[in-house]
Amino acid sequence: MRLSRVQQQERNRARVLAAAREEFAEHGFRGTGVDRIAARADLTRGAVYSNFPGKRALYFAALAEVAEQAPVGEAEATGAAQALGAFARSWVSGLPVGGDDRGDADLMAEITADPRASAVFARIAMLESVLLGAALEYLSPGERRVRVARSVLTTLHGAGRMATAAPGFTDPFTVIRACEHLAGLDLEDAWPLPHLAHVPPARAVDRPWSGPVAFDLLTRAPVSVDAGVVVVLGLRRLEAAEEALRAAPDGVPITLVPVTDDPGELLPLVRLAVAALRGHLSRAFPTAAWTRARIVLDPAVAAAVGVTEPDEETESASLVEGGRILARAQGRGAGHAVAACASGAVPSTGASGG
Repeated sequence: MRLSRVQQQERNRARVLAAAREEFAEHGFRGTGVDRIAARADLTRGAVYSNFPGKRALYFAALAEVAEQAPVGEAEATGAAQALGAFARSWVSGLPVGGDDRGDADLMAEITADPRASAVFARIAMLESVLLGAALEYLSPGERRVRVARSVLTTLHGAGRMATAAPGFTDPFTVIRACEHLAGLDLEDAWPLPHLAHVPPARAVDRPWSGPVAFDLLTRAPVSVDAGVVVVLGLRRLEAAEEALRAAPDGVPITLVPVTDDPGELLPLVRLAVAALRGHLSRAFPTAAWTRARIVLDPAVAAAVGVTEPDEETESASLVEGGRILARAQGRGAGHAVAACASGAVPSTGASGG
């Protein structure tokens, strides 16, 4: 049967990714060239570039696909210290054990080599801190734990870099114990953040909404975006996800839509980080602790709420209910402003906020 143009492109993309995974695994990032990938896929160099903007974008996409296919765990609810120990144990199990295994050294080198990728990676790490912090708070309600989460991630990333740069130096068991003890550290973490007092309220609207079906990176399943708070965030504003998560009442769906003007290279980096984090969280925390938010990368969802030309600083939010958009806000604090409406206090039409 003759394939359509779209089907042929999807098939070529899959062949390129399969070849890239094998080449990068065998030769590393620097030892792999686009010509070698094209030859291995039995395609032209042009076919590779028609699917990926460059070698680094292909590298991120290949690593993301591997991470997304990794099995997840089924953790039982435990205390915060035990959960952080399990989280760290999952993390350090992927560290290199000898000098010939470079682990994620090539990945970090490519991220740090590009200032834009490095800045985005910092924001992705902040989003990871929010999700890990929320999981800790699920087990130990009552105080914000995002600073503890950032300390844990700093410890684990540092252990990864040392394991690569100085094989044999890092003791995995010490790293695990250190992360367990971080659970009890008082870092004087507080909420709300000062700027939220100055966020203007959301603006009431009444527009039709046809909720698209999108793919959630955390549950790895299709979700219908038909209700709740939809927050579209540029990649340099990802940490603002916390503002919506804390302002919305329990039970209200929160859909996060990361966007960028460079989706070919930077969105695979988001996919990679979320897939890796999902694996570690699933082995340490009950599912309900880390799936409050849905993370989707479908541009159709962003377009449905009016974001068609995103950039790294985009921040737009909408409240959706009953096939209508009821409130909207744009700019810094938009997710907080709209989530505050989700309790039923939809603002009057004259309110400011985008």
